[in-house]
This record gives sequence, structure tokens and C-alpha cells, in this order.
Amino acid sequence: MKRFEGKTCIVTGGAKGIGAAIAWRLGVEGCSIAVFDIDEEAGVYRVGELAKAGVEARFYRVDVSREDEVSTGVENVYADFGRINVLVNNAGIGFTGRSIEEQSIDEWRRIIDVNLTGPWLCSKHAVKYMKKTGGVIVNIASTRALQSEPNTEPYSASKGGLLALTHSLAISLAKYGIRVLAVSPGWIDTSEWQVPPRKPSLTPLDHAWHPAGRVGKPEDVASLVAFLASDEAGWMTGVNVVIDGGVSSRMVYLDEEVIKQGLSTLLGDPGLGELVVKLAYKAREDKAVLEKIRSMLMR
Repeated sequence: MKRFEGKTCIVTGGAKGIGAAIAWRLGVEGCSIAVFDIDEEAGVYRVGELAKAGVEARFYRVDVSREDEVSTGVENVYADFGRINVLVNNAGIGFTGRSIEEQSIDEWRRIIDVNLTGPWLCSKHAVKYMKKTGGVIVNIASTRALQSEPNTEPYSASKGGLLALTHSLAISLAKYGIRVLAVSPGWIDTSEWQVPPRKPSLTPLDHAWHPAGRVGKPEDVASLVAFLASDEAGWMTGVNVVIDGGVSSRMVYLDEEVIKQGLSTLLGDPGLGELVVKLAYKAREDKAVLEKIRSMLMR
């Protein structure tokens, strides 16, 4: 018997990217899938692909930041399937990269509304049905909840809040037999799970940055979510699981050796990497060398 036979899962943002991979993984393991998304074309495409694989799936156009749409969507799922066992709060939007001084209040509110209020709303309305049988809520957070790049304040704050929401819900819902967990992915290339699918455009350096040897795939996250949502993880609740190929465990110092290794990987030749570093030192000492390099590159 498949792990999720006879169960129903709502996957928000399930039409593309990580959400689509999660919907696929749970579906092929026996789960009926309800895809919530605002992209109707992609949503119809995704449930069509799931149907081809023999998965019972339906698309619901839902903006998770709107309570009326969430409430109606959840009610419709229960009416259509008669049960809700798993909720994956995956829907999210990214950041613009603007500095704190340039970020608008509208940008802040929209990101918080989708990334944090959305999971709260979906949990609030799904719990009404999930507490009848027990179940699992998995929140897709991010390593940006724990470490940051510049100019990511709205996004990082939304994902940090999602981790707090996770452990709060876990304690509140334990009495109903509902487990709540978070997953924090690192760099995940979603190209092949877009609509239409695209080829990844990654460099050897992108992969080498990860101790695990490659950039992550949506399937990696989907496998983890499937485990957490299954009975095999029955003693886990209220925790966050990082899945980032080891990047957040790595101590990084910007020194000559790191630069040399990066150049060697990028150029595909250890000798070239070392040569570039030597040329850089030579150019710093002798401006004539620097000008010669410049003139060569301008030809």
C-alpha cells in the first residue's frame, strides 16, 4: 500500500516550482491533490500532468493572502474529496532586491501577506476539517529565515515569522493529533518545474559552492516533505528542517585560496585559476601590466 493512500493534500503554490514537485511526489504515493494557485494556466497544466500519472487532482484558483478565497477553497476541497489530511503551505513570493530605503510599504505588506499571513489563513481554515482525523501541516520556509543576503528584509522577515508560526501551531494543534513542521530549503533550481519547463542555466561554480556537490532540485524538497508528512515521521513536530546541500554549515573565509578554487572551477582548469590570481597580483604591483591586460580585453 502506498504511504498516502486514501489521503488528501492541499498544496498551495502547487502549479509550479517546489510546490509542483511536492504535489507530484505526494500524488504518486497515493494522495489526492488539491492545487491552490493564482496562475490558472499553470494550475490546469499541473493537474493535467498529475492525471496522466493516475493521480486524482483538482485545481482551485486561490490567492492565499485573501481570507474569503482561502475559506471557499478549503470548503470546496472538503466537499470534493471528503477529507483533508495534509496541508503544505508552499505559496510564496520573493524580494525585489531594493535597499531598505527604497522598499515600499506595499512591497513589505504583499510579501508578508502571501508568505506569512497566507500559511496562517490556510492553517486556520483547514484545521476545522483536519482535526476530525488528525493530520500534518508542512510550512515551506527558507534558509533566509536564518541567514541573509543584503536587501531581503521583507522576505527574510516573512520566513522567520513562518518558523515561529510553525512551533506555535504545533503546540496549539497537538491535542487534535495534528503535527506541524517547517522545511527551509537553500538554493533550489526550479527551472524544470516551470510552465513550460526550462533548462537549468547553472555553472560549475554554482554546484561547487555546495558541500553536497550540486544545487538543489525541487525533488529534493519533495522527498523530505513526503517523509515529514508520513507516519514514519510521527514523532516529529514543531521543528524546522534545513535542506541546503550543507551550505549553512560551511564556514567561509574570503582568502586567496577560496578565490583561486572558485576561478579554477569557473574556468574548468586549475592552472588557469592560479594564473589569473598571479596576474592580479602582478597588475597590482605594475600598472603597465594592468593597462596591457585592459588593452587586450578591449580588442
